[in-house]
This record gives sequence, C-alpha cells and structure tokens, in this order.
Amino acid sequence: MMTTAISIEDVRREVKMLKALSGHKHMIKFHDAFEDANNIYIVMELCEGGELLDKILARGGRYTEEDAKTIVVQILSVVAYCHLQGVVHRDLKPENFLFTTRDENAPMKIIDFGLSDFIRPDQRLNDIVGSAYYVAPEVLHRSYNVEADLWSIGVITYILLCGSRPFWARTESGIFRSVLRADPNFDDSPWPSVSPEAKDFVERLLNKDHRKRMTAAQALSHPWLRNVNDAVPLDISIYKLVKAYVRATPFKRAALKALSKAIPEDELVYLKDQFRLLEPKEGCVSLNNFRSALMRHVTDAMKESRVLEILNMMEPLSHKKIEFEEFCAAAISPYQLEALEGWEKIATTAFEFFEQEGNRVTSVEELAQEMNLGQSSYSLLKDWIRKSDGKLCFLGFTKFLHGITIRSSTPRRR
Repeated sequence: MMTTAISIEDVRREVKMLKALSGHKHMIKFHDAFEDANNIYIVMELCEGGELLDKILARGGRYTEEDAKTIVVQILSVVAYCHLQGVVHRDLKPENFLFTTRDENAPMKIIDFGLSDFIRPDQRLNDIVGSAYYVAPEVLHRSYNVEADLWSIGVITYILLCGSRPFWARTESGIFRSVLRADPNFDDSPWPSVSPEAKDFVERLLNKDHRKRMTAAQALSHPWLRNVNDAVPLDISIYKLVKAYVRATPFKRAALKALSKAIPEDELVYLKDQFRLLEPKEGCVSLNNFRSALMRHVTDAMKESRVLEILNMMEPLSHKKIEFEEFCAAAISPYQLEALEGWEKIATTAFEFFEQEGNRVTSVEELAQEMNLGQSSYSLLKDWIRKSDGKLCFLGFTKFLHGITIRSSTPRRR
C-alpha cells in the first residue's frame, strides 16, 4: 500500500509516535521498524488477550459499573498522556485496545496510531477521520483538537454500561446525522439502575459543545472514578487556560476570580491535584513551575508537536507568583462549569462576589474593546449593562465570562 509520498509519510509519523510514547504502561510497546524494497515492518509487543470489543461481545454487551471503571481509567490514563505530548489519537474504539494476556484482570494497551496526528494546544485540525460510531460532532464540522478523543471515550463508556451504541443508523451518513443532532438515550433499561455519577460522567463526555467536555485528566478526577483512580496526570488544558488568564484584562480577571469563589467542591478536587503537580513553592507557582512540570514529561513527541511553545505565551507569569486561589480563577473554564447541573446557582453566587469586588461602570464601547469586537456588536452589548448604574447586569456577567463566539456551538451541516 505504500505507493504514495503521503502514505509513506503517514507510516513515518506513526513510527515516530510509537517510539516516543512507548513509555506509558497502557501504551503498546514499540520495539523496532524495518523496511525492504516492498514493505515496512513495525515490531511491537505481543498482546495475547484479544480486543476490548471481543470482551464486550463475550459478556453479552454489558459491564458492571466497577468493571467498566477499570477499563475507562486505563483508557483515560493513556489518552491524557498522549494529549499532554501533543498527540490526538483520532480513532479511539474498542477494537484499538488490546489485553496483554488472557487473564481476567490483564491490563490493556492502546494500539493503532495510523490516524493520529501531532497537534499544538491551540491548533484546530480539519480532516474527517475515524470510525463513524465514535466520531465527534466537531470532527464532522472540520474544526477540532484533542477534545474529539474524549467524545469517543464517552461513546465507549456508554457501550460498556448499557451494551448499545448511543448513536446508530443503517448508513454512515445516517450515523453522522445522529451524532450531530440526536441525544443519547438515558431513559431505557439499564440506565434507570445506573448510578447518577456514571450517567453524569457519560453526559459530560458526550456534550456536543467540545468546550464543555471534560478533559482526560479531569475525567480521572470525576466522582465516578475517584475510588479506582491512578494518580491524576498533568493536564495540558491548564496551560491553555492560564495562558489566556495572564493575558486577559484586569476586568476579565476580576470576573473569573468571582467565578472561582463559587466553584463546587467536586471541581476543586481536580484543581488541587493540578496545582500540586506544579510543585508550588511556599504555596505559589510561577512560570518556572509550569516549565518544570512540562519538562518532567517531555518526549520526542512533545518536541514534534511543539507543545512547549505555549510557555512563551505565558511569559507574563515570569514576573508573577500565583497562589492557589488565583490559580483556580486562572484554570477554570466557564464553559465546563456551564455544563454542570448546578450552573444557575454557581453563576448567581459568582455574580454576588462580582458585585461586591469586581463590578465597575463600563460603556458599550469599552466592553466591545475589552472583547475584541467591532461596532456591529454594540446593540447586543447594550443589554448587558444596567441602566441604573452603568455596571454589568447578571446576563452581561455570564456572557462576558464566555466571550462571544460568532458561530453557534452546534451549527447544522449544510
């Protein structure tokens, strides 16, 4: 099959990835690669336990929650590692996880990086690849990053817990339509007897808005997995969020600080884990902590995907120290919080803090400038400002936290 320059480049990239990522315990071990005039040979470790798909079918399609957790933690652990290295897998499905032996409790290994790619934290990919049942909506919209892998993990978890697929149709185009428009069924058996934590876990991965989805590291600290969890890995999304925070205006930072004071206890667990991984000195972190934490995990893959470049964008931190409280403000995503059931209460509490400490008189022009918007947005922004005192109203506060996106989160395909 290696007849074109592109297919040869694809295999070179796959070998590069396998070589670089081989260190993780749930990653297939790469031994060597050879080529002759006709073929390329990749030598990997032998896994004799078969595919996860075969295990699911052999069980008649359903795992107990405890058994499902064991599987999901292994998947998340290796995917979080790939994402930190700047690798998006793009074809996560039960066929691509192998058990090392035939033992009941054999560990799994992730395989097949043929569709994977290197990706920078802020880059968007646009080619549609992957398997129809597991493909994320934003892949079909041709603009995605590592969050697409989390959607696929949501699909796998759904299948493990109930034995059927969340999105189904007879044709590929029908499946794509279902992925874009349908909601997974959580009403039929066995869902009423599945724990609320497990259901919440799946819903937070199968959110059609990729910005509201949990990251792999976050998912590992979700209440459903907390009692079976390995150590939570460093999350590259923390770097993206902190980068945006240190470059934000004082007014935006004040809004995020107010929001951070309303964070539910469950979300704090993840933030405490991430802060600890940065190895704070005297309760504070600076650019050096972020650099050292990343360098501890550096492989050739991370260099290839240029992940380390994000540190240059975090330069304002070189003269600044952040305590845990401010780290929470910097490292939270309003989008993800909005996906929580208690969002109304969180937003209301946050707005009370904002009224006390951060809200100030602002004009439509100033607000537009603050958000990099032109004159065409003035009529929209007018409703965000209270006529009584010229400060942001509650609606204005929640919209200001998000920033305006020109395209809605789930546009229809034309």
